[in-house]
Amino acid sequence: RLLSSLEKAGLVAHRVDKRYALGPLAFVFGRSFEQINGLQEAIGPQLTWLVDQGTESPSFHVRHDSENRLCLMRIDSNHSTLDRIRPGDLLPLSRGAAGKVLTAFSEGLVAPQLQSTDLLFTSFGERDPLCGAIAAPVFGPSSLLVGALSVSGPLDRFSELAVARMKSLMLKAAQKATENLGGKCPRLYQKDSQQAG
Repeated sequence: RLLSSLEKAGLVAHRVDKRYALGPLAFVFGRSFEQINGLQEAIGPQLTWLVDQGTESPSFHVRHDSENRLCLMRIDSNHSTLDRIRPGDLLPLSRGAAGKVLTAFSEGLVAPQLQSTDLLFTSFGERDPLCGAIAAPVFGPSSLLVGALSVSGPLDRFSELAVARMKSLMLKAAQKATENLGGKCPRLYQKDSQQAG
C-alpha cells in the first residue's frame, strides 16, 4: 500500500522486473536539497581548487546514519590511477579519514582547546588496504559540523612529503568551505592557512 502511494506521487517507479526504483520526484528532492543547503556552491570550488593544486582526489562526506557516511561530492584528481569513490556511495563511518572526522566532531566544535593536529585525520589502508586519505572538518554557523572534506588515492602516493603538503592544503580548503557556509573558522585554521600561503 505504501509503495503504491509512493508510486502515484512519483517517488518510486515499478520496473518491468517487478522491482521498485527511485522515481523522478527523488531527483527533484535532490535538486531542492542542493539549492537550499548551498553545499555545491560552497564546497564544489574547493574540490576543484584542491585538484588544481595537484592533490589526490577530493570528496565531501556527511553522516548518513550510525554506521555509514555518504559521499555527496567527488572530483577525480589528474593522476592516472585513482581510488574508486563516487557521489552517492555509502562508506563505513568507523573506517577512513572522513569517517574519523564525522565521528570526532559529531557533537560540535570547542575551538579554544583545538590544535591543528586535532583537525586533520589520516587513514592509511583502513577502509581499502591500497588507499590512503586525509580529511578535515567543515563547519557551519554556531560551529556545527556540516561534513568532512577529504582527499584520497593510492597509498603509494602518500609519502611523508606528500602528506605534509596535502595537510596544509586541506586546512586551507576546509577554512574556505567553512567561510562560504557562513561558519566560524577556528583561529588555528586562520593561522595554519596563513603559514601555508
